Amino acid sequence: MTAKTYLWMFPIYGLAILFEPMHDEIRLWPVWIRGTIWMVLCFIMEYFTGWILRAAIGTIPWDYSRAAFNIHGLIRLDYAPVWFAAGLLFEKVHNWLDQVRLYR
Repeated sequence: MTAKTYLWMFPIYGLAILFEPMHDEIRLWPVWIRGTIWMVLCFIMEYFTGWILRAAIGTIPWDYSRAAFNIHGLIRLDYAPVWFAAGLLFEKVHNWLDQVRLYR
C-alpha cells in the first residue's frame, strides 16, 4: 500500500479556519440545516481551490473527471453525505476543543 500527499493540501485544509466563526452562529440550528450548510461550504471550498490550482499549475491533487456525478472534475456530488457528516463531526471536535484547558 502506497500513499501520496501534496503540499498544496496544507493551506487548503487550513482554509477550514474560515468556517470556525460560522459554527458559533449556527450552533443552535437544527442538525439537518447545519449539516447542509457544512456540505455546501465544503463543496464551495473544494471547487474554488481546485479551480485556482488548475488555473495556476495546470492540475489538481484530486481529479474527479471520471466520476459519475462530478462538476468540472473538481467536486463529486455523491460526496454530499460525507461532507454533511464531516461538518457535524467537526462541530463535535470544535465543541470538545472549546472545553480543553491547557495547564503547565
